[in-house]
Amino acid sequence: MIAHLRGTLVEKGAERVVLDAGGVGYEVAVSPAAAARLPREGAEASLFIAESVGMYGGGTTLYGFVTREERQMFDSFRGLPNTGAKKALELLEKASRSLPEFRRAIAQGDAKVLTGLFGFTRKTADRLLAGLKDDFPAAVGPSRSAVAPTAGSATGKALEALSNLGYRPPECRAAMEEVHRELEGREAPVEELIRLALRRL
Repeated sequence: MIAHLRGTLVEKGAERVVLDAGGVGYEVAVSPAAAARLPREGAEASLFIAESVGMYGGGTTLYGFVTREERQMFDSFRGLPNTGAKKALELLEKASRSLPEFRRAIAQGDAKVLTGLFGFTRKTADRLLAGLKDDFPAAVGPSRSAVAPTAGSATGKALEALSNLGYRPPECRAAMEEVHRELEGREAPVEELIRLALRRL
């Protein structure tokens, strides 16, 4: 079973890429959001992989994800009733706008966030809430905030700048939380925080 690939990005499209790993070219299905975050063709890339075997004798399809967290979310979606790999990837495409905010919405049973911020239909939102509510128990309660900034802090200034660019506060906070996790406690200037957050928005 293939769990991870690293190699040269030979081809890059909106929904599929070809990754040359060890002299073998692997065709990998990706979401448009993931494709946009991958480097240009010819550069080195890394993908976490999930495999899907066709139900009626088809071959194996590889699905690729930029982070381990996205692959785990994909697996959660595949666990929903009547949800195949392609549908799970479509759901992930919407949820990946802000995975922390998505998890909080599921944990708190907030259908309005799922329909308003992520664009799910009400029927799909209800199905997600019913099927995933037990997957994110740790998310219940007030959000941990790497993003409860003081007025003059670098994080506060970065959030204000993102808001001025037209991004919604929940999206900005969720993106900044991901940035702080990536930085692992390292302090960063406002410009770097903004640049890293924009990659997630």
